[in-house]
Amino acid sequence: MAAVIISMTNVNAQQKEYPKQEPMKPGMSEYWTPQPKVVTPGDIKTNTAPSDAIVLFDGKDLSAWTNGQGGPAEWIVKNGIVTVDKTKGDIVTKQEFGSFQLHLEWCVPADIEGESQARGNSGVFLQDKYEVQILDCYNNETYVNGMTGSIYKQTPPLVNVMRKPGEWNVYDIIYTAPIFKEDGTYLYHPYVTVIQNGVVLQNHTEIWGTTEYIGWPRVAPHGNGPIRLQMHGDPSKGISFRNMWIRPM
Repeated sequence: MAAVIISMTNVNAQQKEYPKQEPMKPGMSEYWTPQPKVVTPGDIKTNTAPSDAIVLFDGKDLSAWTNGQGGPAEWIVKNGIVTVDKTKGDIVTKQEFGSFQLHLEWCVPADIEGESQARGNSGVFLQDKYEVQILDCYNNETYVNGMTGSIYKQTPPLVNVMRKPGEWNVYDIIYTAPIFKEDGTYLYHPYVTVIQNGVVLQNHTEIWGTTEYIGWPRVAPHGNGPIRLQMHGDPSKGISFRNMWIRPM
């Protein structure tokens, strides 16, 4: 008799109807605020920066830069471009940054000489710690984690898209700053995306630590830091830069 009662209970449970989920309407998954701020894009023809960017070099002077020791930056400014002066060392931005979008254009001299790392060598250091390599890799082989667009001595670029010497290359770099634990180790590593001439070289690549010429990357806790452009000591002629701007994120 008990078995019959259980069976009837199961039947009643299966027949019971519950409220159905209400149908979705388009507006139920839409929201309107906050509206993103309006940013006017730069003009490619006139090399202007986006309206919310900090201009690092406008073709007139190096007032946004120092020599790294607090003195004036003394690279050569002429005809809207700045060229590395091999006798004056690196240049470093006065302002410090966390995460950012960085745009810069650079050109290897048309009559460049040398090979491997001794051919149009420079670099852009993110937060003054992590180097994205700049080098003439047009028909010029070198160790792959030292090529143009590499995270120097760490991660090679996905491809080689160098334009020939005398033509301008464009870097667009999206950088996410690290977060550190109390013990000084990474909670979140720094990450970088590097696009050269419209082609992705690094796709949200994890940076292992500081850039070291000799030895392995180190973990060095830090806060915001400047952008550094390198004066490399190789004997080749200096690289030129133009149209440099940054958007903190």
